[in-house]
Amino acid sequence: MEKINAIGRRKAAVARVYLQEGSGKIVINKKELQDYFPSKISQIIVCQPLEKIECMGKYDISLNICGGGIKGQSEAARLAIARALVKINPEDKSALRAAGFITRDPRVVERKKPGRPKARKRFQFSKR
Repeated sequence: MEKINAIGRRKAAVARVYLQEGSGKIVINKKELQDYFPSKISQIIVCQPLEKIECMGKYDISLNICGGGIKGQSEAARLAIARALVKINPEDKSALRAAGFITRDPRVVERKKPGRPKARKRFQFSKR
């Protein structure tokens, strides 16, 4: 089986995944999953699509992630892995969609407006 690739995005993070049959090793930016995401929660988020369709030790996964923060990167990786799994077996799409792993979360940071300290926050009003 050749490498299957897919892309996932979340906030400012972009994850490119290359998936092939193997022993279940997950490598992110040439580091092991546990080294790249020390947080157990982030590790669980990345592995959720694999656990959902019960193929945890079946594929070797190589991820290139750039941009964003820890949460955005882990969720971008989850979306990329889910999309790659659907390319391999389209029958898994309904199970992954029901769990919410196929839908791209469109929420991004709102831009800062001129004359304000942040996007919606205003400077303190002074009557006198």
